[in-house]
Amino acid sequence: MKNVTDSFVSLGHWPSAGSFGFNTDILATNPINLSIVLGVLIFFGKGVCASCFLSDLLDNRKQRILNTLRNSEELRGGAIEQLEKARDHLRKVEIEADQYRVNGYFEIELQKFNLINSTSKTLEQVENLKNETIHFEQQRAINQIRQRVFQQALQEALGILNSSLTNELHLRTISANISMFGAMKEIID
Repeated sequence: MKNVTDSFVSLGHWPSAGSFGFNTDILATNPINLSIVLGVLIFFGKGVCASCFLSDLLDNRKQRILNTLRNSEELRGGAIEQLEKARDHLRKVEIEADQYRVNGYFEIELQKFNLINSTSKTLEQVENLKNETIHFEQQRAINQIRQRVFQQALQEALGILNSSLTNELHLRTISANISMFGAMKEIID
């Protein structure tokens, strides 16, 4: 309290003024700024009390904050919904990928089995063809050998006949054959 009274007492003792009076220096007292502030308050404050103005200002601020919170909750809910949809889609894609993978492995195994069977059949056919070819070549070789042996035997027999067949033997053979044919003719007649 003493400070308050001291401040009023000190107002009466201005060393530059010398006595109580008005300061007429416009720059020192700043009446222009004060008049602008008072004019704005009076102009905008007509019919509005200061507490109502402040209350309205706070209510508007509160409404904006609540609207912002509501909007952010809606956005959050939408984001959560989109996230759940994305997770569901991811699960479906993973299941589909697993099915493709399983089907792919099954298809690979099936193709592998078919390829092995096809190759086995082809090898069996090649083996049969090889065996047939070997058998054919063996038969051909045997036939060729038989032909050569027969030709050689025939040539040797002809050689032996030609060397041992003399004119006299030749004439006797012809006479024996003619008499044999004559006897057959008589039997037939």
